[in-house]
Amino acid sequence: MNLRHTMKGRRAVTAVAIATGLLLTVAGCGGGGDDDKPSAKDSSTTPSAKEEGGDDQQDESAPSTDSVLAEVKGENGVTLTVTSAQRDDGGFVTVEGTVVNNTGEAWVPANWLGDEKELAKNGASIAGANLVDQAGKKRYLVLRDTSGRCLCTKFTGGVDEGATAQWFAQFPAPPEGTTSVDFQVGSMPPATIELSEDE
Repeated sequence: MNLRHTMKGRRAVTAVAIATGLLLTVAGCGGGGDDDKPSAKDSSTTPSAKEEGGDDQQDESAPSTDSVLAEVKGENGVTLTVTSAQRDDGGFVTVEGTVVNNTGEAWVPANWLGDEKELAKNGASIAGANLVDQAGKKRYLVLRDTSGRCLCTKFTGGVDEGATAQWFAQFPAPPEGTTSVDFQVGSMPPATIELSEDE
């Protein structure tokens, strides 16, 4: 019994000694002193909190006006922006953009899913989007994988009030001669967008 208590005591003392040693090592590496402060010259090259993604972080994710192909408003304060519609070598078109929720509450894009029962497995997503080639009189639906899941954004948990969310959707490519199509999802108005070639 005494041997057991002795061993327990030694282990406790050893653990305390190791913890103290680590604490002193970390404190010694911390530095501190005026030498660590940047000089006035250095502070001009140090990025501010704003540049590092402080208050303007949402603006960085928002598209610049130069890259906006189309913007439509609807559904009680939802704004959908298309920033890219690019043809890829694989014979499809990837459309990307943002959605801003100004509805006054959290927003779940339930009617963006589409009417097909198979699309229900995609949850809150942009699976019901489509491209319409007015000249060719064809409508293109979002591509799906072999499990029936859309090749598109899923808005897990919805979009918070005032938040901006990125989205994408992939479609079969219209014929080479088609340069513009209408993008439409849910009850949002259609947005006419120009297609760009893969670079």
